[in-house]
Amino acid sequence: MAGEPDDDPRRRIPRTDAVLAHPRLAEAERVLGRAVVKSVVVTAQQRARAGEIAPDEVPGAALAALPTLASSSCAVLNATGVLVHTNLGRAPLSRAALDAVMTSGGNTDVEFDLTTGTRARRGRGALAALADAVPSAGDVHVVNNNAAALLLCALALAGDGGEIVVSRGELVEIGDGFRIPDLLASTGARLREVGTTNRTHLADYAEAIGPATAFVLKVHPSNFLVTGFTSEVAVPELAGLGVPIVADIGSGLLAPHPALPDEPDADTALREGARLVTASGDKLLGGPQAGLLLGDADLVQRLRRHPAARALRVDKLTLAALEATLRGPAPPVRAALDADLPPLLDRAARLADRLAAEGVDAVPVESAAAVGGGGAPGVRLPSAAVSLPEDYAAALRAGDPAVVGRIERGRCLLDLRTVAEDSDEQLLEAVRRCTS
Repeated sequence: MAGEPDDDPRRRIPRTDAVLAHPRLAEAERVLGRAVVKSVVVTAQQRARAGEIAPDEVPGAALAALPTLASSSCAVLNATGVLVHTNLGRAPLSRAALDAVMTSGGNTDVEFDLTTGTRARRGRGALAALADAVPSAGDVHVVNNNAAALLLCALALAGDGGEIVVSRGELVEIGDGFRIPDLLASTGARLREVGTTNRTHLADYAEAIGPATAFVLKVHPSNFLVTGFTSEVAVPELAGLGVPIVADIGSGLLAPHPALPDEPDADTALREGARLVTASGDKLLGGPQAGLLLGDADLVQRLRRHPAARALRVDKLTLAALEATLRGPAPPVRAALDADLPPLLDRAARLADRLAAEGVDAVPVESAAAVGGGGAPGVRLPSAAVSLPEDYAAALRAGDPAVVGRIERGRCLLDLRTVAEDSDEQLLEAVRRCTS
């Protein structure tokens, strides 16, 4: 250009196509897409034109600016001691479920019979696995979350102005400001509230039931406890009222678990007389986000054939992950729930000793874990943790992978009930990075 000296360093800035041909950038383009990679190259070229970096530093600057993944999500080691941590994505999937998701990411037989070459029932494998897991269910259906399951019940059974009878003490908020009464009222159903906040009796339900009653809704208040002068009516008593009982158990426990004696489960609720049960797939079941519907075959069929069911259906990835969760080895949430205390204490002692030998202020301590995710409120699971100085918490969260612990009494606790044993070395390395 006129007026520019021939030795202007900007003339040495490599062309975009030349930088994109760099082997590592070409590989990044395969993972992240051309637009993302090209944008960081152009930014690096602009920095060179502004004199911030030398022309030959453009490829390196572009590589340094690349995001590591196409998604903005960051891998996290959950060391909080909360088994189902809503803010960390609730249940982590099992290896079997992750493999199933990878397989189903391509073309799959989700609605195709490979034997006959004809169309088949969508998600039949996942539905069969769910039915096998809850033998007392006449039929099952899956939608995209538990709120959707409850919404579909209201639409299909009471959406024409029918009444839903529910205790005032069970009109809960389910998270992010969404409330059960608002959800149900949005379907066109009418709510008939009975009892009081702390006490509801069988007579309250009986007096409210009439010709317009579509069903009685029993909601498990799974994320809080009301203690003291309280009473509620259990499913077996409600079943004698002569109208369908829909039990929203919430947490996704399909069968009783000895560590959670007060947590309702789907199989027991159906055996006690509930006509329909709704539950979450990504809580105590340990699977993907899904709403599980189990119960009488005729009612489940009504739900399945309702027009809204099409809008609430799950995709092939969810179906694959759900089936693998039900058929495969115990998912991480179940493994954490079943973990025995002595091995946890031994792990905490070994990890703390190794860190202490390297000069880290680390000590093993006993701790208490929780179920979380709106399940088993008040239940404390005995656990063990590695205790570190409080300032480690922020540094650990900034790592890759990020490690999230909890702060108690001015110390950062890394609770091992929610950290798989095969992640211990990863946990150690994360602490070492903070120390260095």
